[in-house]
Amino acid sequence: MTDRKKTTIVLFSGDYDKVMAAYIIANGAAAYDHEVTIFHTFWGLNTLRKDEPIKVEKTFIEKLFGRMMPRGVNKMGLSKMNYAGFGPTMIKDIMKKHNVLPLPELIDMAKEQDVKLVACQMTVDLLGLKPEEIMDGVEYAGVAAYLADASEGNVNLFI
Repeated sequence: MTDRKKTTIVLFSGDYDKVMAAYIIANGAAAYDHEVTIFHTFWGLNTLRKDEPIKVEKTFIEKLFGRMMPRGVNKMGLSKMNYAGFGPTMIKDIMKKHNVLPLPELIDMAKEQDVKLVACQMTVDLLGLKPEEIMDGVEYAGVAAYLADASEGNVNLFI
């Protein structure tokens, strides 16, 4: 049994600002020596998608889902003030002016700090995502694995 505190985050949202908040919290908790797990499910799985299109065999519906969902964090919209896609460009520019790390760098930092990135296997299957489309370093698990982590968690968040 470890004395380290544990933080778990269910990342359900695929909105750039909410994903960013989840990764800022995860990195902060890891910096405070928490064991951190981010369980990506439904639209939060888009965070883990590779930016480039990957040739994989899919059914018609799986291809449709793949085209409708953003491929990677740089294609995500904002939850508010998206302004037909211009909002993310504005917020990224403001972040750069204030020396805030962009989301791809926050994800890399989380990996460097051994934040456990988990893709919900059931949702991966439902949305027709293939392992080749998901970034490296991601684990696949179900709700039971998340609950095991969360049951020992000191901080459990749903974003």
